[in-house]
Amino acid sequence: MKEILAQRLKELRKEKGLSQIQVAIYCDITENTYQNYELCTREPKLEILIRIADFYKVSIDYLVGRTDDR
Repeated sequence: MKEILAQRLKELRKEKGLSQIQVAIYCDITENTYQNYELCTREPKLEILIRIADFYKVSIDYLVGRTDDR
């Protein structure tokens, strides 16, 4: 799950042309924390995962690889 999450976070961010700091600010986390999610060295808590899914307008199931439908 961590690898898929990291890959999808990076993919979604690049599709939208955003920096890691822009996503981090919206999610109320540090840039370093968000970087760790993309680097697959840390997993977000559920509350943060929900914020990220809302930000990208995708489901949590998509982010964690349970479905390929956004």
